[in-house]
Amino acid sequence: MKRLLNVLIAGALVAGSAGFASVQEGVKSTTKAVGEGTKNAAKSTAKTTKKTTKKAIHKGAKGTEKGAATVEEKTAPK
Repeated sequence: MKRLLNVLIAGALVAGSAGFASVQEGVKSTTKAVGEGTKNAAKSTAKTTKKTTKKAIHKGAKGTEKGAATVEEKTAPK
């Protein structure tokens, strides 16, 4: 009887540890998916920021160029 009880306890421990391993795999895959989502969001934000900054700088440069041309026209000797 004592041996049967030991076998049952050992079996329960093995079954419990197998279930724990599958829970760990589930958590691992969920964490990996969340990490990939965060990485993709960061990339998208960086690309948008770069594009917006580039557009703003180019627009400012065009305005400066236009202003410089106007000043040149006004200050040119007649």
